[in-house]
Amino acid sequence: MGNTATNVQAGKPNIKGAIYFAPLGTALPTNTKDALDKAFECLGYISEDGVSNENATENTDVKAWGGDVVLSTQTSKTDTWSYKLLESLNVAVLKAIYGADNVTGDLATGLTIKVTTEEIPAGVYVIDTSMGTANKRIVIPNGKISDMETITYKDDEPVGYGVTVTGISTYVESAGKSVTHLEYLLTA
Repeated sequence: MGNTATNVQAGKPNIKGAIYFAPLGTALPTNTKDALDKAFECLGYISEDGVSNENATENTDVKAWGGDVVLSTQTSKTDTWSYKLLESLNVAVLKAIYGADNVTGDLATGLTIKVTTEEIPAGVYVIDTSMGTANKRIVIPNGKISDMETITYKDDEPVGYGVTVTGISTYVESAGKSVTHLEYLLTA
């Protein structure tokens, strides 16, 4: 089989929403076409930089006398997702960033956000993308915000929340093993 140009595609956000968040333990989707559980909330627009996934491994090399590498063992593996949420008035975004218990009220009557030193709970993340003639759904069954960029308030820039979410290895029944994330692809 030779080169196939139609297999080369850009990842674009699904027009109905690209990143969703739900509490840990919410039923996981197992394909690209089924509706998400009602607990999932859309986190709205993402910056033009899109979503980046770093799936990094670290290895330790074992050398024999004379310097030859005779074994390389994996010592760690991290799976992180980075993106910037642009909808700073979206209550679902604020709950994902600060924790659901720390965001009360609504914009119409008044919203209160308690920024604390408490650990923000992990949750389930779903990233829906369109790739030409295919849809791709990425499911992070146990994701935790592990880094957050500086929030900037500036005339010519939207207020946004740049985050890194780390996928925590979790046993998923439908996969039959522990995973940091799952990917599903289907021709549209």
